[in-house]
Amino acid sequence: MRHVVFVVPFALDTTLRFLRACIALEGVRVGVISQEGPAALPREVRAALVGHRTIDDPLDSEQLERAVCALAPALEGRIDALIGILEQLQVPLAEVRERLGIRGMDVATAHNFRDKARMKDLLRKSDLPCARHGLAKSAAEALTLAKEVGYPLVVKPPDGAGARNTFRVEAEAELASWVRTVPPTPASPLLLEEFVRGREHSFDSVSVHGEHVFHSISRYTPTPLEVMQHPWIQWCVVLPRSIDSPEYDDIRAAGRAALSALGLVSGLTHMEWFRRPDGSLAISEVAARPPGAQFTSLLSVAYDHDFYGAWAELMAFERFAAPERKFAAGAIYLRGQGGGVVQGVHGIEAVRDRVRGLVVDAKLPQPGQKKSSSYEGEGYVILRHADTDALEEGLALLLKTLRVELDASSNAATSGDVPKGGAR
Repeated sequence: MRHVVFVVPFALDTTLRFLRACIALEGVRVGVISQEGPAALPREVRAALVGHRTIDDPLDSEQLERAVCALAPALEGRIDALIGILEQLQVPLAEVRERLGIRGMDVATAHNFRDKARMKDLLRKSDLPCARHGLAKSAAEALTLAKEVGYPLVVKPPDGAGARNTFRVEAEAELASWVRTVPPTPASPLLLEEFVRGREHSFDSVSVHGEHVFHSISRYTPTPLEVMQHPWIQWCVVLPRSIDSPEYDDIRAAGRAALSALGLVSGLTHMEWFRRPDGSLAISEVAARPPGAQFTSLLSVAYDHDFYGAWAELMAFERFAAPERKFAAGAIYLRGQGGGVVQGVHGIEAVRDRVRGLVVDAKLPQPGQKKSSSYEGEGYVILRHADTDALEEGLALLLKTLRVELDASSNAATSGDVPKGGAR
């Protein structure tokens, strides 16, 4: 029997999906630590847990440690795994693991993934390609470093996640205004990074006991930074059917080497990387946790394999059976134009019959729904096909046709449901 403590700050849909997968594992008993009381969890989830503890701040490792110790008696006094899916949790989880002697990613490795400046330093020391960068602890240092990195550049916190608080800066005057308004300090430094031009991709991978056992490659259109800069842009991601061609030889090698340089032993990671116009690659950053933005669902669709359950098994037992890629998969992320709340979704009737056999999952924006603060938008549609070209044609049609209207009114209805075809 394996004993797992899962840290669930809030009972969000994606987090609950991973938690349910962990609970469903044979030979696993699960306790939960959250910022919400147990009543926030669905009834069937509460019934399956062996214990629950509520704390004020799941990012506080001391509070986490006390809660883990309080759960230990319900788990026969032994914790085999302490886990969570959020990037912000990875360092405090590692701190508690080290104090209590729990197997899993250690503090130094967690910092290698969480601190993006430290990450890039380690990648450069291993002669791995990544964007030029510098860490500024004062306004003056930021302006000096910017001249070395070059404009345009990207500014963000070194411990950022999911392109949040990430901005493109075009010139020195813009940066000078920025650092006057929010001056970097030693306690709150600013990461300045080369703005890499090219096509952005991801490299999602699994390592077990230090061995690289699985990877998946996908591509974004447009890049997440462009999406953050232009709230009206709808975007998509494609997992092509075949990822074994020579064009990916360099990222397969660099991806493995990067994970080794950062010290990963066992885990699922999400790497973002660019293919520059000259054909060279540049690693952007790597996160030591499951990917967001429905990527775990996309992996499940492309491989016809439950990657939520696979991650849970990896974390609980440190084992992973690599599946075969069977389909091309992709998602369009629906983002409203304007402000306020969702008034309607337009264009569904025009594409209903043309995508009927491609759609395997959809979450359409609902009337009255507030505009999302996330780059993921107000909803999504996931497609699958055995042929990559056919999949991309379907995504292009949805991108061109579907529009989410935002307005102060919340009384309008959507035009209908996108039909679902095929099996997950």
